[in-house]
Amino acid sequence: MTHPNLNTHLVDTATPPIPEAAGWLAGYDGRFGPAINLSQAVPGDPPPQVFLDRISSAAASAEATRYGDIFGDEALRQAYARACSSLYGAPITPEETAITAGCNQAFFVSILAVAKAGDAVLLPSPWYFNHKMTLDMLGIEARPLPLSAERGFLPDAGAARPLIDDTVKAIVLVTPNNPTGAVYPAATVAAFKEMAFENNLWLVIDETYRDFLPGSSLHRAFTTPDWRSCVISLYSFSKSYAIPGHRVGAITAAAPVIEEIGKVLDCVQICPARAAQMALPWAMDNLTDWRQDVNATLADRLIAFQAALDLCPGWRLDQIGAYFAYVRHPFAGVSATAVAEHLAREFGLLVLPGSYFGPGQDDHLRFAFANVDAATIEKACERLALYAQTAAQTDIEARDQGHG
Repeated sequence: MTHPNLNTHLVDTATPPIPEAAGWLAGYDGRFGPAINLSQAVPGDPPPQVFLDRISSAAASAEATRYGDIFGDEALRQAYARACSSLYGAPITPEETAITAGCNQAFFVSILAVAKAGDAVLLPSPWYFNHKMTLDMLGIEARPLPLSAERGFLPDAGAARPLIDDTVKAIVLVTPNNPTGAVYPAATVAAFKEMAFENNLWLVIDETYRDFLPGSSLHRAFTTPDWRSCVISLYSFSKSYAIPGHRVGAITAAAPVIEEIGKVLDCVQICPARAAQMALPWAMDNLTDWRQDVNATLADRLIAFQAALDLCPGWRLDQIGAYFAYVRHPFAGVSATAVAEHLAREFGLLVLPGSYFGPGQDDHLRFAFANVDAATIEKACERLALYAQTAAQTDIEARDQGHG
């Protein structure tokens, strides 16, 4: 029973979906082999031992026990600013960065900086559920910008314009996208940046997965100085360096914006945990080959997923990217939650229903395939095919009995 004096915005916020979905596996009896968990975007393999050793050494130092800077260790801010400047071909200074406890926190503190209760933020749907949860608990309207499979789940600035009024303070883009995997073309991001600039809005770009697609299209939002008046970029060291348990993310924004965000950071974290921060500048300079190998592995897994799903009649791949595949299930009129729960309980395959990612998503399931090998992907798709066959046979038998 909920206590009547709790914050109603918090009470009305959805519960964390991944633990909820994971509970479905409790009913699986193992008949098809070990459970396969494709519900959460986690790195499939640990980072190199030499990096882990450096984190361990840093954690054992007296320096790591002390408070650090609110905005993150200077060495990491400098390294990240250099990396961003090189990547985007634009000058970005350490003062235009802040280190956070993961990218989720980067989003939380950035939204607190640009919007307040009663304001609205434009959120393409399907959306990342933690973004929606953050807005809900802060009393900020998450205004949906519906996306379609027919357009590859790519947002359109023209469709967004009619949704903007005086209450809208920001637009959120996630590229590569969670949950669909879609990579937004540079022109798409440019159109939204122009719209944000013209309407005195913030464009918040969540780039958690930007390092996982070799040769992927990078946006050009930082190439003109006006970005400082309308762009905030978010990043995840946790994902890129396979250290999600250490919770390290980053924000890139104009220095005055970072200064204001510092007020929030001081209240929610004081400073990011030190050990991984101390080791990351070395990793950024020395793990390029490892990261390229990771990308090659993920590209192989993407191809493996596409090939395996092709052998599953009725299941349709509507979009795929570095970490995620967004798949249309073959059961018209059946909720995605019912399909996902049945897959977990009866076939030991855990994926997330599209309904977790916003309205109008009941035809889809999200598969996070990055954390399993090609053989496991093949087994997962075999279970999909078996499920479809079983469901079809059950439906035929039910209709036969109905006509008996």
